[in-house]
Amino acid sequence: MDTIDFRPATDLVAALVRGVRDDQLGAPTPCPAYTVGDLLDHVHGLALAFTWAATKSAPPGGASPSADAAALPGDWRDAIPARLTALAAAWEDPDAYAGLTMAGPIEMPAEIAALVALDEVVVHGWDLARATGQAYDPHESVVRASLDFARGFEVPEGAGDGPFGPAVPVEEDAALLDRLAGATGREPGWAPAS
Repeated sequence: MDTIDFRPATDLVAALVRGVRDDQLGAPTPCPAYTVGDLLDHVHGLALAFTWAATKSAPPGGASPSADAAALPGDWRDAIPARLTALAAAWEDPDAYAGLTMAGPIEMPAEIAALVALDEVVVHGWDLARATGQAYDPHESVVRASLDFARGFEVPEGAGDGPFGPAVPVEEDAALLDRLAGATGREPGWAPAS
């Protein structure tokens, strides 16, 4: 597998993180169980977990990212972008794609973990942008790669319900990002209640 250039996606999400206002931390997101603060904590954790997956240095048994606004570090506007930068750097190494690795508590082929990581970054970027009213226009190549992955993903045995909710039907001629949202269980037109 060729290496994936995560930087355009991670840079875009890092900019979104920096754009979140303090008064938005308790706001809802397209992920019904997450507030904006919970989502930020989840992105903070997943960036570390998938950096470990790339370097194959995860703690024994893996570690699942939390989603708890109370766990956000005080410097989250700097800490989350720093972890996203480290994630992108880790997946630049061709060795990151070889063999098996841990993605959270699940062992999987490293090349699949890379696609999971990309999908997590792109989709949670969409979640964060929608929840905070920020513009979000990731490059078509990462959206297409994430959509192909999401549509073809099979939940590993013992992994519960998997990473997505039930797919939301979206027209095939809809915008690519809308199709990705639907494939990952999100309503493409979601907006916070006013």
